[in-house]
Amino acid sequence: AFAMRGAGCTWNDIVDRDLDRSVERTRSRPIPSGQVSVFGAATFLVLQALVGLAVLLAFNVFTIALGVASLAIVAVYPFMKRITYWPQIVLGLAFSWGALMGWAAFFGRLGLPALLLYAGSIAWVIGYDTIYAHQDREDDALVGIKSTALLFGERTKPMLALFYAIAVILIGAAGFAAGAGAIFGFGLLAFAAHLCWQVVRLDIGNPDLCLAVFKSDRDAGLILFAGLLADAGLRRLV
Repeated sequence: AFAMRGAGCTWNDIVDRDLDRSVERTRSRPIPSGQVSVFGAATFLVLQALVGLAVLLAFNVFTIALGVASLAIVAVYPFMKRITYWPQIVLGLAFSWGALMGWAAFFGRLGLPALLLYAGSIAWVIGYDTIYAHQDREDDALVGIKSTALLFGERTKPMLALFYAIAVILIGAAGFAAGAGAIFGFGLLAFAAHLCWQVVRLDIGNPDLCLAVFKSDRDAGLILFAGLLADAGLRRLV
């Protein structure tokens, strides 16, 4: 996940280098600012991909094939913002692939909990990346970049509430389908409360606040993980 998400970000920066020069927040990134050449970025991309391949080859054949399949989604993602107002869906498909990989690496196949977790994570990504995209919506509109931030506009809060609710329901269904218990349920409620807090706190007209709320999704993930870890630990003890 560490290597391949990094590779995906590098690929995105290579493809978007001309667009990034036109957006105030991104024109200082390494490629558009001239700190890194396209060749240097491409070399780094290859090295990241090789690290990911070395890890991937340690898994079973099914997981290797699943990992290779994810490359198609990663490859097309940077182009989606040019043709659809829903690039966040494709980002969710890419970012959430680990939900499938972890299950496949352990069981050698896919199962309902993994598919539910994947779908729930996609809904979560759509929500938090919409918040992220609100930082640049004016520049994006000028240069022709599409996003759910532009699509939702003033309806962002109710749409966030919808996608976050879907995320909580599906992630919860995944956990319980996999045998999680009450402690996970409490963690899920805390996760849901954090997402509700994000929706209430958000001000789409304040880019700095959008970034802060977006970054708080790290905390949301840690809350969910802590609930899973505590639940698994308790079930081992009993």
